[in-house]
Amino acid sequence: QVQLVESGGGLAQPGGSLRLSCAASGFTFSSYAMSWARQAPGKGLEWVSGIYSDGSDTYYADSVKGRFTISRDNAKNTLYLQMNSLKPEDTALYYCAKGLLREVNYGMDYWGKGTLVTVSS
Repeated sequence: QVQLVESGGGLAQPGGSLRLSCAASGFTFSSYAMSWARQAPGKGLEWVSGIYSDGSDTYYADSVKGRFTISRDNAKNTLYLQMNSLKPEDTALYYCAKGLLREVNYGMDYWGKGTLVTVSS
């Protein structure tokens, strides 16, 4: 069965960095787009970033553009999110999600359980 396991969350200071990872199993990772989404305390789910199945194209929400970088290693079945210049408003539970197709903009069907990122001094 499809499994997505996020890791790398924790406490960071404003201006700091964290790198999230998502280990995928149970499907052909290299055949599907992947995304990151987040849910801040008391708020709805926000899509953060997506990447094509072969890594050839990436997309970002305006709120993280220029600060976050999504990448993937298809040989390791792993998705990453490098987060730099963190802000308190980046505090959230971060989820990785499997896309329905090779391209990003066609929805997601499986989600991990999330990893918590807290940005605070």
